[in-house]
Amino acid sequence: MAPLRTLLALPVSLALLALAPASSSPTAPTTDTLLPLLVAEGGAPAAALLAHDGSDTHYAQAGRGIARADHFRAGSITKTFIATLVLQLAAEHRLSLSDTVEQHLPGLIRGAGNDGRTMTLRSLLNHTSGLNDFTLDTRGVVPLTPLQAVRITLTHPPAERGRFSYSNTDYVVLGMVVQQVTGRSYAVEAERRIIAPLGLTGTSFPGSRTSLPGPHGRAYTADGTDVTELDPRVAGAAGELVTTLADLDRFYAALLGGRLLPSRWLREMRDTRTAHGLYGMGLFPEKLSCGITVWGHNGRIIGSYVRTAATVDGRRVLTFRVNTTAIADPDLEPALLAAEFCPRTP
Repeated sequence: MAPLRTLLALPVSLALLALAPASSSPTAPTTDTLLPLLVAEGGAPAAALLAHDGSDTHYAQAGRGIARADHFRAGSITKTFIATLVLQLAAEHRLSLSDTVEQHLPGLIRGAGNDGRTMTLRSLLNHTSGLNDFTLDTRGVVPLTPLQAVRITLTHPPAERGRFSYSNTDYVVLGMVVQQVTGRSYAVEAERRIIAPLGLTGTSFPGSRTSLPGPHGRAYTADGTDVTELDPRVAGAAGELVTTLADLDRFYAALLGGRLLPSRWLREMRDTRTAHGLYGMGLFPEKLSCGITVWGHNGRIIGSYVRTAATVDGRRVLTFRVNTTAIADPDLEPALLAAEFCPRTP
């Protein structure tokens, strides 16, 4: 569920040129011409996208068994929701990002050189805590309680503290902090603070429920195994979310548009300096081939890959998904984002 950060300029440019007829000058591809390639070359059974630009909405799909209203698993896009909750609590002075994990969860992080007394909430949010990723042991297929996930992590020494190292454990711990501070689970807090106020009627934290709400299609592994039924505790606060295309567009538009966080805390969320430009707090930037930078997150969980990106003000947003675990051709994602956000020439 780590962010895909493949931005190889030469392969992408070659792929775009290959889409143009040999007898004419190169024509910039559109999202509609690129989306079928996620199926034909990306190895997905089906793909869909939903884009918003002001009052304009555009939907497209490719392949069979996928629809605009489908519910699907969103994987690590969950992290943007969790980060938003933590920053809301910081804005309310109920915690500080400089608080240590030990202050909120005494004794939790101890072992193999890991020490919650020197680990801040900020370092969890931007993945510089050094905590090992528990899914490297479980491969994202073993349902766990948060405490079990942490215990697996503590069998490994930490990475270099202060260096960016994407870890699902960071956000599992943040979910525990939210519960400790509020007295309610992160799922309940997300419902009352984000989901209900924004009217995200297709979004939920399913807990241990293995089925998807209707309507939904099917989800597949790369070898075609049907994994639609899945225990979300394989990811917990790092990747449990179930949602829809429309809800993700609405959420990121509201977040980046300043509806969920005061401006100071939204700037904090987008501050990537500690992670050397790679990650903020539940968001990461991506500089496209035309020089425009978009903000968002991706999500990978068994049987589903999702990507949402938006302009920095949230006025333009795109979410696309495939109903399998990963895209076989990594150049297709940046090409699709460029087709949506880069200015088109006549």
